[in-house]
Amino acid sequence: MTALLDLGVHALHSAYAAGTLDVSQVIEEVLKRIAAAGGDRVWITRTPDEQLRAAAVRLDARRGEIDRLPLYGVPFAVKDNIDVAGLPTTAACPGFSYQPQQSAEVVRRLVEAGAIVVGKTNLDQFATGLVGVRSPYGVPKNPFDPAFVPGGSSSGSGVAVAAGLVSFALGTDTAGSGRVPAGFNNIVGLKPTPGLLSTEGVVPACKSLDCVSVFALSCADADAVLKIAAEPQATTAIGEAFRFGMLRHADAEFFGDDAYAALYLQAVGRLKALGGTPVEIDYAPFRDAAGLLYGGPWVAERTAAVGAFMEAADDTAGIWPVTRDIVMSGQEYSAVDAFEGQYELAELKASALAEMAGLDFLALPTTPTIYRVADLEREPVLFNSHLGHYTNFVNFFGLAALALPAGFRPDGMPFGITLVGAGHHDRALLAFGARWQREVPLPLGKTTSQLPAAIHDPVLTEDRVSIAVVGAHMSGLPLNGQLTELGGRLESAGKTAPVYRFYALPGGPPRRPGMVRVAEGGGAIELEVWSLPAAAVGSFLRKIPAPLGLGTVTLADGSGVPGFLCENHATQGAEDITSLGGWRAYLKTLSV
Repeated sequence: MTALLDLGVHALHSAYAAGTLDVSQVIEEVLKRIAAAGGDRVWITRTPDEQLRAAAVRLDARRGEIDRLPLYGVPFAVKDNIDVAGLPTTAACPGFSYQPQQSAEVVRRLVEAGAIVVGKTNLDQFATGLVGVRSPYGVPKNPFDPAFVPGGSSSGSGVAVAAGLVSFALGTDTAGSGRVPAGFNNIVGLKPTPGLLSTEGVVPACKSLDCVSVFALSCADADAVLKIAAEPQATTAIGEAFRFGMLRHADAEFFGDDAYAALYLQAVGRLKALGGTPVEIDYAPFRDAAGLLYGGPWVAERTAAVGAFMEAADDTAGIWPVTRDIVMSGQEYSAVDAFEGQYELAELKASALAEMAGLDFLALPTTPTIYRVADLEREPVLFNSHLGHYTNFVNFFGLAALALPAGFRPDGMPFGITLVGAGHHDRALLAFGARWQREVPLPLGKTTSQLPAAIHDPVLTEDRVSIAVVGAHMSGLPLNGQLTELGGRLESAGKTAPVYRFYALPGGPPRRPGMVRVAEGGGAIELEVWSLPAAAVGSFLRKIPAPLGLGTVTLADGSGVPGFLCENHATQGAEDITSLGGWRAYLKTLSV
């Protein structure tokens, strides 16, 4: 084994299946890499070497079951606020340590699929922070430059993947802890929809917001883990042409980091080259919601989680001073504050989701900048809050997010973007992220690993419904936006079979079209066939007033698609415009 061994999930699976590698060899390589990394401060507790070797031997004896074990022989790390049977859980606080009797549900699923827990990773104490320096176990070394913070709170998990010590790692994410380390370590960070991955066996930070997250070198690897750890709901794919939200110039805050600002604009340009249409959003409701997480009553939820422990603990417990100050500040809030915060959040969420309407995702910087470890010693709270500028709102709004590598500053430090999408669009984001990684080739972490073969990329069969339109919903006409804002896509233009009468109904503006099928004397009417994501059809139909409704429209080739038809009674006294052949021709008569 050499440092060239690719620990990617799919790379290992292919080698195991081909019989060119066994699990014992992989574990020996992992142990060599960990030893070579020395005092990297990644681990709080590790599975003893001999236990790892014994687990590898047991798996090697089950090689014939590889098809039933999708994560066969894959080494992974677990953030030390997630329970693993046989290893203590500390949440980076020695005095809090306890020995769990069973693994967290998400860990259990992964182990049953053949994965091997290498150890428990360092974190900002009690998952409170985005920097990775608030731990009595030291600061995990950023593999690109140890003078810079590794990002938190899932610091050790991010570094373990980026440094090639494990294939993937679990983190947690409340305010951005599953995304910021990805951005600072040039890896993928999947922040699933809240509730998608079980938090049973996870030490709570803000219990109502906490998510288990996944760090991996590629979206394909993250998808392989997600399919075991949860059962993602079906969703529509992001098409070749897509719309994404971007920051307005006035909202683009980088705290003086011109390199990150330039890299963000470069990422927007790459999204446009991939077929995206950028739409500037008003970031205010997202920013204001982000401010509630540490500047509002949700701090009290952290107090509810570990405040009693902190009050009872003595100086030997190893409580980080900044963490104590933050957690105990929650005592300042009242029940009235909590309710008023909920009301304010509901208003902000409504405004934010209105900004996202018709978009496939938001494309935001993962963070506005990166800081040195020494910077955090000078400004431990302010600079930490800066890092959450584009992350804190996501769990508040029940959204999914995917952090992706997106380039490097001139000094070699990584920059990342995060795609933020609707809840339960996790796999859609991963599928698009895989496309991004192929079109924007970058190193995977700080390893020599390669992207998995394209056959392993997550692929969604998009569930779309065709709808034939004959009036103001056609391209360039006044109501076309009702289709495009819901993800509508023009599929074809043509005519109906010659079996319809076409009318200009009263109402407007200036009139409404009405098409009725007849047994004889019909004509062929101009139409367009659009498609909508299946989930959006209901929203579209609610915009359609009577007497129009959806029925089967017969096209010129004899095929049928859902489309607009009119109730026959409504055509009494209406102007028959069948001879004109279509709505555009009728509109021209009005302008003469």
